[in-house]
Amino acid sequence: DFATPRAILTGHDYEITCATICAELGLVISGSKEGPCLIHSMNGDLLRTLEGPETGPENCLRPKLIQASREGHCVIYYENGLFCVFSVNGRLQATMETDDKIK
Repeated sequence: DFATPRAILTGHDYEITCATICAELGLVISGSKEGPCLIHSMNGDLLRTLEGPETGPENCLRPKLIQASREGHCVIYYENGLFCVFSVNGRLQATMETDDKIK
């Protein structure tokens, strides 16, 4: 048997650098090299765009890690040491900067 994709997710203009699936909520959250993080339904519908805090064009936010919880929170770690917590509705709830190297 050949595997076929359940859905094709579109919306990023650059390569995907991180992604997570929250099966409990039926969501796929992904981040690209030079763009915002996107929330899709498991059916492939684009639901929301997660924009980080305004830091200026010289400090483009590049997501490296994403994790979602079944309670509807999404934590994103950006290349510049910034953590952001979003609700699944796209609202930025908290930010924190760190100098530590997170892997």
